Amino acid sequence: MEWLSAENVVAVLTAVLGILASGAVLWYERRVPRRKRIGYRVQLDTPIGSNVRSGRPNFRLGLFNETPEMSDATLVLLRIENDGSQSIADNDYTGREVHGLTAEFTDRTIRAIAVTQPLGAEHLMDHFTPAAGMRHSGSTIYLPRVPLNRGQHFKLLVLLTGAGVGSEITVSGGIRDGQVMPNRSITPDDKPPQFSRPARLITVLLTACVVTLASIIVVRDDTRPPIGCAKGTLTLTGSTAFAPVVKELAKKYEKDCEGSTVIVDAHGSTAGIRALAEAGAQAKNGSPALIALADGPKPGGYPQLRENRVAVSVFALVVNDRVPVRNLSADEIRRLYRGEINNWNQLTGPDMPVLLVSRDANSGTREVFQRRVLRRNEPANSSRDCESKDDGEAKVVRCELDSTEQVLNTVARLPGAIGYSELRAGAGLKGLHRLNIDGEPPSVDDIGESTYPYREIEYAYTYGQPPADSLASSFLGYMSRGNGQDVIRTHGHLPCATPKGLRICGEG
Repeated sequence: MEWLSAENVVAVLTAVLGILASGAVLWYERRVPRRKRIGYRVQLDTPIGSNVRSGRPNFRLGLFNETPEMSDATLVLLRIENDGSQSIADNDYTGREVHGLTAEFTDRTIRAIAVTQPLGAEHLMDHFTPAAGMRHSGSTIYLPRVPLNRGQHFKLLVLLTGAGVGSEITVSGGIRDGQVMPNRSITPDDKPPQFSRPARLITVLLTACVVTLASIIVVRDDTRPPIGCAKGTLTLTGSTAFAPVVKELAKKYEKDCEGSTVIVDAHGSTAGIRALAEAGAQAKNGSPALIALADGPKPGGYPQLRENRVAVSVFALVVNDRVPVRNLSADEIRRLYRGEINNWNQLTGPDMPVLLVSRDANSGTREVFQRRVLRRNEPANSSRDCESKDDGEAKVVRCELDSTEQVLNTVARLPGAIGYSELRAGAGLKGLHRLNIDGEPPSVDDIGESTYPYREIEYAYTYGQPPADSLASSFLGYMSRGNGQDVIRTHGHLPCATPKGLRICGEG
C-alpha cells in the first residue's frame, strides 16, 4: 500500500475540503443567514384558566382565580429578534402603515401586553408608544418600527382568551432586502438560534460523503492488478533519453501484473525503429512483442509502423561549468555547430576551445536537435577522444558517443565542452549546467506558452495494430493511465493524455 500515492493525497484533501465546506455552510447559516432577517419564536404558551380542554388542568390563586372571563386564558411569551447578518433600521420596514410588524394570535383575543427588553437595550422601550404604531385589536398586535442591531431582541408577554394552547401564532411584515420568518431554539435566550434543518442535513450528508470517499480510496486493496493486465514477454527498445521512464514503467507493470516480463533494451530512436521493422517483417503471427520508443516521428519508409503519442519531452544544451555562459541565441548555436565559432572568447566566454560532444546517428535526441534547433545536420565527426582533432582540416573538435550518460559525463569532465541531453538527465549533475535558448529556459511547466525550440513528442511504435489482449496493447494502455502518467511526470515529461498534453501532442 503506497500511502503517499497521488490518489490517496487527492482523497484526503477532498475529505478535508468537504469538512471545511461543511463548516462554511454552518458558519454562513449562523453568521449570514440571509442578509437582513427578523426571526420570531414562541418561548411560552401555557394555560392559566380553569378550562381543562387543553388536557392540562391547573391550580390558581390570587388575580388569576379572581379575574372574570379567565376560564380559557393563556399566557404567551413571544421573542422577536434580529438573527440576520446586518442591523435593521426603522426605515428598513417597508409597510405603508405606521407600524412595522404584525403579530397574529389565531382564534384568541388579546387582553394584556407587556414588552420586555434585555439588559443594555433599554432604549428600545422608547419606540413602544401609540404614536409609533404600538396598539392591539382583537387577536392582532401592531408593533412599531423598532431598530434592532444584529442579535438584539425584545419579548412580548401576552395574556389571551378565547382558545386553548397551540393555536397558530405568526409574525409578519416587510423588510427591505430581507424577510421575517420563524426560528427555533432549545438554547437559553442569550444564545443564537439553532441551525436550520436544511443546513444540518446538507452538512451531515456532505461530511458523510467525503469521509466515505476518503475511506474507500485509502483503505482499498491496492494489491489487485489493474484492468487489462496481460502475461508474456515484451521488449522495449529505442530512445535512450526516454529509457529511464520505460525502465521504471516496466518494473511497475511487472509488479502490478503477475506473469509479465518487460525487457528494456535501448539503443537509440533510429536503431529501435529499424529493429521493430525487421522484427515485424520476420514475424509469422502479425505484430511482434516489441515496442520502439522514439524522440520524434519515425523517418519515411516504414508504413507498417503504427504510432502512439506518449509524452512531450524537453531537451537541453549543457555546457561545462568552466564556461560561464548561461544563454545562447539560436543563431549562435548554429554558428557553433558550423564551426564558425571555435573558441568561447568569441561569445564573451573564456579563452577556451569549443568541444562539441554529440550523440551517434541513431540518437533521437540528436535528430530532434538537428531538426528543431540547427535546421541542418551536425558537422562530420572530427575526434575520437573529444579533446583533440583527428582531422586537421576540421573547423571544430566534435565527437560522437553512444548514450546520453556518456555525453553528460564527458561534458562535465572536459573544459569547453558542450552537448545535449533529455532535460531531467542533465539536472543536478556536477561540472555542467544547462543553457537557455533565446532567453527561454528548458522547462516542462511552461511548455504550453514558451517558444523554447528544443522539444519533441515521444512516440511509441508497434508493427501494425497489436491484438487487444496482447502484452504490447496492455503496456501502451498502462503508460497512458494513472500510474503511467505519474511516472512520466516524475521524469520531467508531459503526458500526452493530460489536457495540456493533448493540445500540444495534437499540434504535432
